[in-house]
Amino acid sequence: MGGDGIDETLAAFRSSIDNIDATLILLLAERFKVTRQVGAYKARVGLPPADPERENEQIARLSELAERANLDPSFSEKFLRLVIDEVIRHHTRARNEAGRAGD
Repeated sequence: MGGDGIDETLAAFRSSIDNIDATLILLLAERFKVTRQVGAYKARVGLPPADPERENEQIARLSELAERANLDPSFSEKFLRLVIDEVIRHHTRARNEAGRAGD
């Protein structure tokens, strides 16, 4: 510990974690920016908000990646499912808004 009572090693770890967390949030924001465009497109051309086949492919692909990266594939699937559920919610809203605009 430093003379001021701060554990410098722990502080360095926490600083790295803070930077990673900030990056995750920015990446999620970018991902949702693109998926909002997908939702608007799907609404415009009449595609359903959800694509279970694509979702399953993504979950399998990223579970495999997680395993190679020594991350629990079950955790990665739960995380991806959370993201996918939010995307579907956005796509459903876009479809409903497009339907109201067409009235």
